[in-house]
Amino acid sequence: MERPSMEINLPDTHEEGKLYVVDSLNNLNKLNVCPDGSQHALDEEESTGDTGENRAERNTRNQCLFFVTFVLTLIVSLALVSFVIFLIIQTRNKMDQITSRLISEKKNIEELKKMNNMILKHLNQSGIK
Repeated sequence: MERPSMEINLPDTHEEGKLYVVDSLNNLNKLNVCPDGSQHALDEEESTGDTGENRAERNTRNQCLFFVTFVLTLIVSLALVSFVIFLIIQTRNKMDQITSRLISEKKNIEELKKMNNMILKHLNQSGIK
C-alpha cells in the first residue's frame, strides 16, 4: 500500500517552532508506521531517555538477579533433600530399635508361655494325685 508523499510548506518560524513541527511530524510518522504496542514502547523509551547502555546494564542486572535466584533455589533444594535424607535415616534407626524390642519381647512371651505350661502341668499332676 503506497501513500502519496505529502509536501508541507512550512513558513519561516522561530527555531523553537521548527522543532515543534518536526517533532509533530515524527509523532505522525510513528503513528503511521508503528503498531499500537510498539508505539507505547517507543513513547516510554523517549520519555525515560533510555539508551542502549541503560538497556545493557538492566539486562546484565536481570541476568545477575536470575543467577542469584537460581543459586539460592539450588541451595534451598539441597537443604530440603538433606533434611529428608536425615529423616529417613532417623526413621530407619527407630524402626530397628522397635524391631529389636519386639524380638526381645517375643522371646520373653515365649518363655512366659513355657513357664505357664510347666505350672499348668505341675498343677494338673498334683491335682490328679
